[in-house]
Formats: sequence, structure tokens, C-alpha cells
Amino acid sequence: MAFDEIRSVAEKLAAEIAVGPIVPSVTPQEIRGHLAARYDFSKPLDLDEVGADVEAMLRTWQVHVTHPRYFGLFNPSVTPASIVADTLVAMYNPQLATWRTSPAANEIERHTLAWLASKFGLPAGASASFTSGGAEANLSAVIVALTRAFPSYGEHGLKHLPAPTIYVTTESHHSFNKIAHMTGLGRRAIRTIATERNLTMDLRDLARQVAEDRRRGFAPFMVVGTAGTTAAGAIDPLPELARFCRSENLWLHVDAAWGGAAILSPRLRGHLAGIEAADSITCDAHKWFSVPMGAGMFFCRHAAAVGEAFHAETSYMPGKTAGPAVDPYTASVQWSRRFIGLKLFLALAHHGESGYVEMIEHQARMGDLLRESLASAGWQIVNTTPLPLVCFTRDGLDTTKFLAALYRQQIAWMSEVRLGAGAPVLRACITSFRTTASDIEDVVGAMSRIIQG
Repeated sequence: MAFDEIRSVAEKLAAEIAVGPIVPSVTPQEIRGHLAARYDFSKPLDLDEVGADVEAMLRTWQVHVTHPRYFGLFNPSVTPASIVADTLVAMYNPQLATWRTSPAANEIERHTLAWLASKFGLPAGASASFTSGGAEANLSAVIVALTRAFPSYGEHGLKHLPAPTIYVTTESHHSFNKIAHMTGLGRRAIRTIATERNLTMDLRDLARQVAEDRRRGFAPFMVVGTAGTTAAGAIDPLPELARFCRSENLWLHVDAAWGGAAILSPRLRGHLAGIEAADSITCDAHKWFSVPMGAGMFFCRHAAAVGEAFHAETSYMPGKTAGPAVDPYTASVQWSRRFIGLKLFLALAHHGESGYVEMIEHQARMGDLLRESLASAGWQIVNTTPLPLVCFTRDGLDTTKFLAALYRQQIAWMSEVRLGAGAPVLRACITSFRTTASDIEDVVGAMSRIIQG
């Protein structure tokens, strides 16, 4: 197969996007009118013409998250190797529910996940699976933790349990609110722990709330620490959380959906110290590993609990695979599943660990440069993190008007965020390995001109 052709098309598109607009100007009515006028599906259409039209829609009517000046919500530029991988997966369409159906695909995923699990410091027998994203990985963690903490949960549900509770902060990912609803725990099972000034979990408040809940007859079972919060990039005190959870017999889940990739970086991995003690970890390859959506990962040191939580037996599926192989449908939330892991495997194989270290550390350096440039230009940095996520403001700033001007002039894409009870501030995250020092300097200069009117 001409992989070079796929790569050249991907690289050509990346170059064109880099010099084009970032933010579209379009209404729902405009897109719906275009679709209604052309696609009633009453007759076949030429594939090349339809493909060209769809590409034109994607080129014109979406925020270009692969643009080097997209400073957004963890949607990265993607490596050409990962694009080749997704093409291969679409052509062969392997089904990863069972090992026998797709032996090569299952072993490629197992090999890739085992390598990364070892980087996190998890034991050799740890369970790991690819997921649709971080929300599914977090859901998996809650289900497995419930199963291990309450042996009757799997057969009898929550009705005989003494009100299980989960501990998060306001900076934790809000998927846990959905998960509490979906699992039947109820959203009131979520306890919100106070944060320190740097937006990390306040351990004293955690200890107080756990003790109070136990006195009131509740059953604390899980604490969620975050390694790289969405809003501000904060990293909770993982070593201290691990010690607390061990002493209180609580499950420690580390949501490292974005920040987990820092484990590869000699410069950054020290900030993730303590993650090796986690009971489970979420990490998304489609964030800082720079591969296409969706490629989440769920790691758990308790393989037996994972098997108990997700076991299934049916007459229409092949019998249990002999030997050490595990059928993924018996050890994960999903049943039928795409070959998610090839995009990470191929990108790792192509770039090597050293290539990934350079990509990750380059983005961290660009984050540092952005902080320094903003501070020099009179902006106030309002978050603290070693990761390339910068929250900033200045006196009298109207964030809504400022972002509208930023988008209108196609300078960059950033977002608005509210940290704690403060006023809205601007949030910029370096999500592209293609972002350069010139991009940073141009953006900060253009922002100063907007402020000056």
C-alpha cells in the first residue's frame, strides 16, 4: 500500500490549515440548508463528488483544532503515522470483542498498553484496555472500584449498600457527575472537596469529609485525584493522596486524561510522582499523545476486580480463549469495539520514545514561552502548573468581547474559564507539536494590539 501517499496528503493538509483561518463563521441554518438541498438520499451520487463536498464542509465549517494557533481544549494536531493507522483500521475493520477474531490487533493493543502501564509504574499483571475516551475510562474505574469494595454490588446492585460516596474537587472532570447518575449512585453521592489556592485538593478537607461521612453511616470508597485539570492544569498531591487512601482503605483513581503523557518526559514526570500507587488511571492518547479521536485508556492494578466487574458468558460468542489471552468483551465496558490502539502503536513505533519526549517537551517549552510573553506584555497569570496550560487576564478585561475580536481577526482560538469563584479569565493550552515560538510571539503581539484598541 502507498502509505507515503496518505502521509503526503495529511502533511499537505496540515500545512494548508496552518496558514488558513482557525474559526468558522457559519450558522446552523446555513449548513442544514446546504445538506437539505443536496442530500435527500433518493438516488446514488458520485463518491468523489460527495467526498469533495464533505471535505469542503470540514475545511470551511469547523474550528481547526489541528492549527498551530489553536490553544484549546486538548484537541491536538495528529501525527501522520496515526492517520495511516486509522486508514488501515477502516479498511480491515477488525472486531476486538474476542481474541480469536482479531489475534494480531488484540496483541498489538496488549503490547502497547503494557509498555505504557510500565511507564506509570503499575505491576506487570495490571489490566489495561483502550476506551472511547476519558469518560468511559472513568466510568470503568467507578464500576471496578464498586465491585471490589462491595462484593454484592455486581449481583444485587446498590439497594443493600450503605450509601457509597466518591470524593472529587470542583476542578475534577465533570464526567463523574454523569457516572454517578449512570451507575445508580446518584449525583448526591459525589462529595466536593475544597481546593488550595493553587486549585489542588485540600487533604485536610478530604480527611474531614471522609470521617464525617463515616460517622453519618455513608460508605466512602473512592477518591479521584487529577493529573492536569481541564480548567487550569492543576496536579493534585498524588503521593499524599496515595498514603491517605491506603490508610483509609479507599480506592485511588488518578484521572490523567491529559497530563498522563508527561510520564514519558524526564523534565515533567516528577510532577506525576505518586501515580504509580494508584488503583486505576485514566489516560487519553487522543490528547497529548497526538492521535485522532477517540483513544482513551483505562489502567487498573487489580486485574481480578476488572474481570469480576465485566465478565460475561453467552452462547453466541466463542468460548474463553485458551492461555493467557483475555477476550476484551469480558474485561471492559465495550463489546463490539474498533481497533482503537493501532493509532498509538504506529505513532510510537514511528517516532520512538525519544520522538515523543521531544514533542511533549516542545509543547511544554511553548507553554513556558507563552507565560513569559504574556507577563512581559502586562497580562496577569492566574494559574500554577508545569504543564502547557496558561490562564490569564488583566484589569478591566471583558473576556467575551476580547475573544470575539480574537476570533474575528483569526489570531488564535482560546477559551474562557472561571477558576473558583473568580471572574472569567482567558485559557490557552498548547495542544499542537507544530506550535512554534513565532506563533507565540505573533499571538501575544496581536492580543496587545486588540487591547490597545
